[in-house]
Amino acid sequence: MSTLTTTDGTEIFYKDWGSGQPIVFSHGWPLSADDWDTQMLFFLQHGYRVVAHDRRGHGRSTQTSGGHDMDHYADDLAALTAHLDLQDAVHIGHSTGGGEVVHYIARHGSSRVAKAVLISSVPPLMLQTEANPGGLPKSVFDGFRDQLAANRSEFYWDLAAGPFYGFNRPGAKSSQPIVQNWWRQGMMGGAKPHYDGIAAFSETDFTEDLKKITLPALVMHGDDDQIVPYADSGPLSAELLPNGTLKTYPGFPHGMPTTQAETINADLLAFIRS
Repeated sequence: MSTLTTTDGTEIFYKDWGSGQPIVFSHGWPLSADDWDTQMLFFLQHGYRVVAHDRRGHGRSTQTSGGHDMDHYADDLAALTAHLDLQDAVHIGHSTGGGEVVHYIARHGSSRVAKAVLISSVPPLMLQTEANPGGLPKSVFDGFRDQLAANRSEFYWDLAAGPFYGFNRPGAKSSQPIVQNWWRQGMMGGAKPHYDGIAAFSETDFTEDLKKITLPALVMHGDDDQIVPYADSGPLSAELLPNGTLKTYPGFPHGMPTTQAETINADLLAFIRS
């Protein structure tokens, strides 16, 4: 397996396929680089170099007891791009991965980055506060933590089989293999990293980070996202990005890179080529 060791001794697993302009993928909570397999194969076939890593505590990376916050996530991504000496890279993040991409560029600069894409992503801020009244109450995320601590396996299964892909919607056609693959990825990671990661994705305010990103950025969000509600995420991020563009997908769920991969991949390719 390909791994790099960070300054605090964490081993980060990564995939690095092909040659050409690099596209770097950051996955959502509590998944792994495997969640990008469809996109990685698609862009590999179109002549790009594709890179994806397992976030610390997730997948095949070290299940560290600490460091499960956006600063560490961003620094790990920076270590990966330096380790592989990536230049002119397109960074694509889904859900929590979108926050990771935003914080990485704001914290480490854009000298290695050409463009950024946020898909169903957590910025600007998921948590409801006085300044962010449209966010979700803290009780929602406390419920996530309670369910994870009580029965992580059952919690993950219910999440994948229900709201993540919109399989709980009337008339939706569920896919057992998709649910099983989501559950498999989740259970590969560590319980404590995933528990701590809930605060990282829900309580981090990316407002100032977004304002710093001047390179071309595409925000893609489904308006039936039951995990990261559309109104308080996609449109607000696009407004804060100096060079941001919003693309809204009517009826698409949170996990649209998987369930609507053909549409998402085509739109990603068009943006990267533009």
